[in-house]
Amino acid sequence: MRVPGSCAGEPWKAIPHQSVPGRIRVVFSRYCNSSDIMDLFCIATGLPRHTTISLLTADDAMVSIDPTMPSNSARTPYKVRPVPSKQLSEREELVQGVMAQVAEQFSRAFKLSELKAEVTSQLTVLERRVEVEALRAVEIEKCKTDIRRMREELAARSSRTTCPCKYSSVDSSRTLGPRRDVPTYPKYLLSPETVDALRKPTFDVWLWEPNEMLSCLEHMYQDLGLVRDFSIHPVTLRRWLMCVQDNYRQNSFHNFRHCFCVTQMMYSLVYVCGLQEKLSQLDILALMTAAICHDLDHPGFNNTYQVNARTELAVRYNDASPLENHHCAVAFRILAQPDCNILAGLAPERFRQIRQGIITLILATDMARHGEIMEAFKDAVAGFDFSNEEHRTLLKMILIKCCDISNEVRPPEVAEPWVDCLLEEYFTQSDQEKEEGLPVAPFMDREKVTKATAQIGFLKFVLIPMFEAVTELFPVVGEVMLKPLWAAKDRYEELRRSEDARTENREPLTLQNEPQPDRTEPQPQRIGQGDPVASQA
Repeated sequence: MRVPGSCAGEPWKAIPHQSVPGRIRVVFSRYCNSSDIMDLFCIATGLPRHTTISLLTADDAMVSIDPTMPSNSARTPYKVRPVPSKQLSEREELVQGVMAQVAEQFSRAFKLSELKAEVTSQLTVLERRVEVEALRAVEIEKCKTDIRRMREELAARSSRTTCPCKYSSVDSSRTLGPRRDVPTYPKYLLSPETVDALRKPTFDVWLWEPNEMLSCLEHMYQDLGLVRDFSIHPVTLRRWLMCVQDNYRQNSFHNFRHCFCVTQMMYSLVYVCGLQEKLSQLDILALMTAAICHDLDHPGFNNTYQVNARTELAVRYNDASPLENHHCAVAFRILAQPDCNILAGLAPERFRQIRQGIITLILATDMARHGEIMEAFKDAVAGFDFSNEEHRTLLKMILIKCCDISNEVRPPEVAEPWVDCLLEEYFTQSDQEKEEGLPVAPFMDREKVTKATAQIGFLKFVLIPMFEAVTELFPVVGEVMLKPLWAAKDRYEELRRSEDARTENREPLTLQNEPQPDRTEPQPQRIGQGDPVASQA
């Protein structure tokens, strides 16, 4: 009978059975290997060591000789039967030796796997502890940074004179959410005058500092019911707005103030046209979010430059609206961050819808597609159906296009600085194009364009026809937005006439010792500052 692990310090021993003469009781440790047990049986039965034997039950069933063999009793003895030996070849002996080593290695491997599992478990516990401690350290650093920024903002506000019509007071009654890393821009309480002005196209976007613009944008989402209807956490909304602001570059024109300008115009269109009565809240969310994100990470050089210069963006997007595709990609990279995902409360199907809607709207801002979109919208206006998804999509595309280039809708003192900013960005690009030997568009060349010439054609052929098409669907736009465009066109035409008059009144340059031309043949004339102009006889 086998009794595992009880040999009083010896690996095995054979003891004569006390109650059954002629039988031997064999005891061995569970740490013995198969070879040791086989030798033990040989010695106990008087056979030479290393004799090949078989272990059989009373029914002549063969029993495997190894440490895991079942124990037996005096009633169920095992029989040891020597196996006739035959001369093994060297190859067979080698195979048997290898098999014995493999068996021993397997035994060790089982023990190693148990040890590995235990070590892995302990490592997992340690990793969790390290992760928890790291998160605590991050939270502490965030709190320190927030405190420092709040102190800087308080110091800046204390030294700044504010317009009394902007804000009545800081909203001290607003309770913060459960998140500790709340964005640190001050939360302003908009005055009733500001709330009313914010809904109109005449809103002066130049009066507001970046933090104030963030508060205005936050108010728009609250006022339109988007925070309520789409379960947007207020802290997530603020964090998203700050992240968007950080991803607008400091360009002359395509910067965060332009983003605010376009979004504010979209917000005013919602009220002027009563869009919440015509479109779904999902449509409104797509319009507002696309307006905020429509120029994210704009490099200040347009699509023409990207394609001609073969930039990384042009290569990545195969020359097809590289900037607009990039704006979309940056927008959804921001939304992919859990702390900035204002769309986290949407079901997967609704998220898919609004993602496609935002992408469609941002891509529509590529002016290369202006003619295509305008023709499709004008065809739809005559029989426009707000229940038709295709019609609604065309309307939304036209609305964001209107907002994107709507500066001339605003009063002259608000609109004209934007023209200067745009021309400055154009001139920077054209200078770079000249330096690189790339084609230069005439309307971007500082030597060929003026403010008046830049705006007249744009108003006449782009802005006015587009707003006229919208007026057919929403007549109120004619008085509020189309009328200022006609006034702007008249103003720039008057400016051009003044510029032309100044050019005509310049004194001609008199050249000393210049021979008189022969009047019998065509000769070049000298006008203005002596620029040669070809004339015909």
